[in-house]
Amino acid sequence: MINSISLIGMAGAGKSAVGMQLSKMLDFKLIDSDALIESQYDKSLQKILDDEGYIKLREIENLVLKNIQFNKTILSTGGSAVYSYEAMEHIQQHSTVIFLEVPFDQILERVPSFQDRGFAKAPSQSIEDAFRERQKLYKKYSHHTVSNTKDIDLCVSRVMELFEA
Repeated sequence: MINSISLIGMAGAGKSAVGMQLSKMLDFKLIDSDALIESQYDKSLQKILDDEGYIKLREIENLVLKNIQFNKTILSTGGSAVYSYEAMEHIQQHSTVIFLEVPFDQILERVPSFQDRGFAKAPSQSIEDAFRERQKLYKKYSHHTVSNTKDIDLCVSRVMELFEA
């Protein structure tokens, strides 16, 4: 029986905020994979990106995500988690995967600058190009899609309904 939830989506989609509320409501452990990477590697995502490049950051993310032990867990993934087939297979097998969908214009309102976020994209790629590319992957790997455009409590309620169903 699956007893965990994983949240996927772009930076600014609300994964951390929704994850915190779900964790409190369900009394589940909260894992933020970006924070886990920073803790394990003793560097910010941006520092890893600057020093080693976006491909290496994605490799690290893959390794960390594949080793997560799910048991009454809320996982808030980094936005680029969906580039790792192995990690996403592991996450799908052990949790209900929810894509928090937010339109691009709203992402830009919530995240005015991606400069220091450790945003793993090709140097030639724009944020909008990355957004479009990732949308397909978020839909591919999610069990459910929940809009997070208005009230966070509404989003959390919808995730709870899907998880309990």
